[in-house]
Amino acid sequence: MIQKTTTATERSTKVFTFSFISALIGVCILALISIHIGFYNIYASKEGWNMLFITRIPRTLSLILTGIAMSVSGLVMQRITQNRMVEPTTTGTIEWAGLGLLCVYIIVPAPSLLLRMGAAIVCSFTGTMIFFLLLRRIRLKSSAMVPIVGMMCGAVISALSSFLSLQFNASQVIQNWFVGSFSGVQIGRYEYLYLIIIITVCIYAYAHHIAVVGLGKDIATNLGVNYNRVVLVGTALVSLAVGIVSAVVGNLPFLGLIVPNIVSIVRGDNIKTNLPWVCVLGTGAVILCDILSRVVIEPFEVPVSLILGTIGALIFTVLLLRERRRS
Repeated sequence: MIQKTTTATERSTKVFTFSFISALIGVCILALISIHIGFYNIYASKEGWNMLFITRIPRTLSLILTGIAMSVSGLVMQRITQNRMVEPTTTGTIEWAGLGLLCVYIIVPAPSLLLRMGAAIVCSFTGTMIFFLLLRRIRLKSSAMVPIVGMMCGAVISALSSFLSLQFNASQVIQNWFVGSFSGVQIGRYEYLYLIIIITVCIYAYAHHIAVVGLGKDIATNLGVNYNRVVLVGTALVSLAVGIVSAVVGNLPFLGLIVPNIVSIVRGDNIKTNLPWVCVLGTGAVILCDILSRVVIEPFEVPVSLILGTIGALIFTVLLLRERRRS
């Protein structure tokens, strides 16, 4: 029994296993399929090669980076809040980012991508910190209440955004943002997503502190970790990732909830060794949903957020019921 337990523990701490390499190869195959899917035949003429580098490759790269960003953000937020049901969608972070984008469009008629991204980052950080302060003041008897409180806060912010959009005739901004889609991604409009690589490296380097904070404030303090500083840094990194994705792509619900939970169920809660798995599976999930969005009603596209929201809502319900049975 001791030997079996030791073997399972060693397996969960290893990253580059046969399963991980197989998953990585599978994601690469999905990326190649994504490049070659589309109504325009890139091999029909010389212009096809231009389309390959103008839209197809940038779109696939944005799918990869977005999948990494949202999945890792969910993993960090779940550890900081000590709740598996938490991610940017269930804490109102996404709605705050949308409010920031709307405010920029109201103040500046034609804002640049950098300005939109900055507003989304600032508002998502502010909203997430308000959510954490709210959790500290409310005694919750059930872990399932945490995402419910977050979604209630997000609904209030979403209602405020809808009101402002109607008042200032900016409804199209909110509609475009809620319909998260990669159809508008092309060269020159996605390059800020490369910042996600730096954010992910920072999270990996900071993973030990985040894991200690996940044990609770008292234990983290006894182990010599500055609890408030780690929460602040983790929230800032999540806000950066969410703000960048919101400005470039839009709303992608439940991705940060599905992937980290599946990885934790299979491999345990070692955040540093789970992080590569979360990145790979998050990338694969986004690419697969994007492929489905392009082939369901070809030559038209279904928004990726619609597919992610449908699948994510079902899995979220299953996880809630599972958490209720465990408690």
